[in-house]
This record gives sequence, structure tokens and C-alpha cells, in this order.
Amino acid sequence: MRIVDLLKKDSIMLGASPESKSEAIDMLVELQVKGGNIANKDEYKKGILAREEKGSTAVGEGIAIPHAKSTAVNAPSLAAMTVPGGVDYEALDDEPSNLLFMIAAPNDGDVHLEVLSRLMTILMDEDFREKLLGAKDKDEFLKIIDDMEKEKYPDEAKTEDNSNGGYKVLAVTACPTGIAHTYMAAEALEKAGKKLGISIKVETNGSGGAKNILTNEDIANCDGIIVAADKTVEMARFDGKKVIRTKVSDGIKIPEELINRIESGDAPVYHHEGGSDSSSSSSSGDESFGRKLYKHLMNGVSNMLPFTVAGGIFIALAFLIDSLGGAPQDGDFGTHLAAAAWFKTIGGYAFSFMIPILAGYIGKSIADRPGLLVGMAGGAMAVSGATFAAPGGNVPSGFLGALLAGFIGGFLMLMLEKACDKIPKALNGIKPVLIYPLGGLGIVAIMMCAVNPIMGVLNEGLANFLSNMGDSSKILLGCVLGAMMSIDMGGPFNKAAYVFGTAAITSGNFDIMAAVMVGGMVPPIAIALATTFFKNRFTEDERKNGPVNYIMGLSFITEGAIPYAAADPARVIPSCMLGAATAGGISMAFNCTLRAPHGGIFVFPVVGNPVMYVLALVIGSVVGMLMLALLKKKVK
Repeated sequence: MRIVDLLKKDSIMLGASPESKSEAIDMLVELQVKGGNIANKDEYKKGILAREEKGSTAVGEGIAIPHAKSTAVNAPSLAAMTVPGGVDYEALDDEPSNLLFMIAAPNDGDVHLEVLSRLMTILMDEDFREKLLGAKDKDEFLKIIDDMEKEKYPDEAKTEDNSNGGYKVLAVTACPTGIAHTYMAAEALEKAGKKLGISIKVETNGSGGAKNILTNEDIANCDGIIVAADKTVEMARFDGKKVIRTKVSDGIKIPEELINRIESGDAPVYHHEGGSDSSSSSSSGDESFGRKLYKHLMNGVSNMLPFTVAGGIFIALAFLIDSLGGAPQDGDFGTHLAAAAWFKTIGGYAFSFMIPILAGYIGKSIADRPGLLVGMAGGAMAVSGATFAAPGGNVPSGFLGALLAGFIGGFLMLMLEKACDKIPKALNGIKPVLIYPLGGLGIVAIMMCAVNPIMGVLNEGLANFLSNMGDSSKILLGCVLGAMMSIDMGGPFNKAAYVFGTAAITSGNFDIMAAVMVGGMVPPIAIALATTFFKNRFTEDERKNGPVNYIMGLSFITEGAIPYAAADPARVIPSCMLGAATAGGISMAFNCTLRAPHGGIFVFPVVGNPVMYVLALVIGSVVGMLMLALLKKKVK
């Protein structure tokens, strides 16, 4: 946290002449109030005086740094004052203080200690203090501090000051899995901001939740916001600001262009409609309907993944324990030994939530909280197969039925909300707690009675089709799925193949997921191999980062290949597609199976025909590497 970012011109006074310590404190408090970050002047001053009662904050050498943590502080800030004649601030060395900084910090952390430490570090330089005391105006005062911080912290990213002391550009990055794209886009935007000399703050909506969250003050003071996301993010907070909404991949590929569009004013003003906080509810019309549907789906997939991955791996561990224990590999595989049964039961609990969560969060993405009930209830009905039929006549519609429940239920819920706009305002209070839940549940119950029989037939037909595919057809399917995992490396094609694989697991077809995962592992490994054995095809930075892709590929994180694909898509993407298609086809040819929907090499012990699966991965990666070596030109 840089000193110049916390210090505004309004909070600086040069050449002051307070007659006492109490008068100096009053003057500094007034400067803090002028800075605009003090909500209650008296409350803040009370905190300053309380700290002084414990001992003077004058540290000698003419320096005094009064400070306080207080609920009256909206955001961290500094005030500064030079006193050429000095003031008795009860310093330990009994010398007058002529350089005073006052720290204001919110009462929710230790930011004051960080600022205090930084101030003391730079103020120990006597020449620096003399320069501050000799500053002719506030601009020179700030420049002296800025130059000193650059000298003391040369590797620190610069944050340019602007008229309001905040960030000029804000951004939000989010991808469905929240593993790689989210953070790669954030890093690309931050680097681009540094290169352009434009201060930027990026909020990441990753798998661990939102980090570096944009504050109301950040939003109020910025020039505009970039939302690079493939799933819905909270948008109501950006009402009235210039907003660019785009794919998360654009944040990785064209960060400078996005920042320049904000700074040039080439961005539409966002107007939020009441209700949902999701980006899809915008009235600005800058997204196609298909794009919105994709983001709704990805919102469901994003929230489903933890249940899918954790549940699937627990079930895979159950199979592994039974295998190691020599249990019979029959229909009850994974339950013969007590430990295996425990893992399978726990994994089964998580897996049972997978489809309702998918449908629920699709519905929530469309219709906000009222849509969550509709989607989850519809997803549960898709699993159970609820219809008007007598007990025993239920027809589960599974994954496909849950998708329809989420989408149709969400849009029907929106229609119900609009219809309720016409009811008397006196009933507004009961809409979210009674009318929406009651009406939504009734709607989805009736809807699923029609959807389940239809989708159940389609599900059964698809399962039979996959089961009856000939060897050549299965190999072709494996090639297609492997190639899809490499076309956009985490984008729509990649996610479509992955969703198809997880849906197949729920239907008992485990060979499809095996082809999907091996196809997704190949691109990063192929690139890592190429940077190792064909170094002259890559830049120095690409060679340095190449080994990281061994880890990402073996962990089934396809996104590790994105920087290389973005730099040279015409050569990298076809090479990766060929390698991944080869691996997927070999996996299918040798009937490799996978019961866990994620995990990379960590779930290889439970792969059916593991030797040929490893061979498929090796051959596919080598094919991709050789194609890269053939297509890429030598770097001079």
C-alpha cells in the first residue's frame, strides 16, 4: 500500500504553525476530514486522543505519526503537515516535531501498522526529510514521496495517482471453474494496466469465492469497469457506470484494448434493471441471447463442479480400496470392504446433489433467488422421475431433464415475477416469501410431469446408442471429444465436452469421461514437451514457463496452454487438437474407463485399463509436440 495512494492534496498542509500539540492534532484531523474518508470527525478524533494517552506518537528526529483505527473511517488515508518552526509534540528526544503524518484506518484489520511501518522506513532518511520540509508546493511534496518509494521498493507495481486517489479502471474476472482463466485474465489486465500507466484493480470470482472485492468507493471513483466473465457476476453495483462486458478469454488475449476502450470513453453506460444481480439481467442489450444462455449454463456448471469432483473422487477411492483388498469386481464393487463402503456412501451423497445444484444455479442465474427453488426442485424431480403416474411408474429424465428444469423453470419464474408486478404494492412484502416460492414450485412440478417422460425416452435412447456404438464409431467419438477439449481450452467447446462426459457418468458410460479427461490433459503436456525439446521455437519467457505445464496437464488443467495458444493460435491450437484427438481415440479404442470426473493422474489408479490409458496420454502428447515443432518457426 503506497503512501502516495493514501495521501490526497486536500489532506496536505505545508508551512503550518500550530502553537501546541492539541492544535496540531485538530489541524491534522481537519485535513483528514477534507480528504473525504472520515464519516464521523468527533469519533475519529476520540480515537486519536485515546492513542496519545498511551504515549506520544512523536518518535523523535522531528517526526510525529499520530494514528487510530476507528469505525468512523471509511477507507485508509493519510494527512500530512510540515511545521518549519516545529511544535512540541512531547517527543522522546524532547525536540520539536516539524514533520507530521496522521494515519486513519478502518477498524477491521492492521492496515495502520503496515502504513506506519512503511512511513518509518522512508522517514529514517535524513535527506528525504529535508526535501519534504523544503517542498515548495503539494505536487512537489507528493513527487518527493513517490520518488522515494520507487527507490525503496523498485519491484513494486506502480499505482498511478489520479484526481480522486482511487483506481482509474476496475475489472471483474470469472470463469465457470474458477481455476485458471479467472486468474490468468486478472494477471493479464494488471500487467496491461502497469504497462499503460493506468491504475487498475481486479476482482477475481474464483473457485474459492470472490477476492480483492471492488468497494463502493472504488466503483464511485473509477472511469469504468471491465467484466471479463463466462458466468454471471453481481452487476447491480455498476449501475450508471461505463461497463464493458466480454468473455474471460478476451481479458487474457486483449487486455490493453479493453483498458484503452474504457479510457477513451468507448464503453456503454450500464443501467441495471431491478431484481436479479446477475449480468444477464441487463437492459443494455450488448450480449446475444445465445451468449446469455451459455453464461446461465456455465453458472450452473461452476456451482456443480465441487459436488461432481469431490463426490466422483470419493467414489473412485472406494473402487481403489476394494481393488487393493481383492474384493470381487461385481455390481456392488466399492462396497465390499467397510472403508470402501464409507467412501462410496459419502461420495454418493455429494454426487446426489450434483444434478439439482446444476439446475438450481441455472435457474438462479436467470431469475435470481426465486429461480433457485424452481431449478433445484426441478433437478430433484428429474433425478427421481416424478410424474402424475402411480407409484413405481416414475421416469427419471436425469441430466438432460435437469438442464430443461433449470432453463425453462428460470424463464417461467421471470414471467411469474413480471406478472406479480401488477398486484397491489401492499403485497410486495409477501412476494419473495410466499407468492414466488409457492407459484414457482407449482409451476416446476407441473412442468416436470411433462418433461420427465419425454426426456426419459431421449436419455434411454442416448444411453442405448452409446452402448451399441461399434468400435470405429467409438474411436471417432473419442477423437471428437478429445479435439473439443483443445479447441478453446476451457471455453464453450471444452465445457460442452466436459458436461457430456459427466452426464455419461451419471448414465453409467465411463469410457466417455476417460476420453474427455485424457484429451484435456494433452495440450499443456504437449506444450511443455515442446518447450523442453524444441527450445528454439519459443521465446525466453515461454521456455521459462513451459515446465509449469507439466504439472497443469497432469492435473487436468487444460487452461495452462492458453498463453501459448493466444500468442500463436494458428499453429498451437491445431497441434493441440491433433494430439488430444489422438489420445481420445486411443482411449476409446482400448475401452479405457474413468468413474471420477476430475483429478488427472491422481485418479489413474481407478482407470479401467490404466496401462493403455497412460500410453494414450503419452502418444497424444508426443503427437502434439511433434506438430508444434513442425508448424512453429524458429525464434530469432
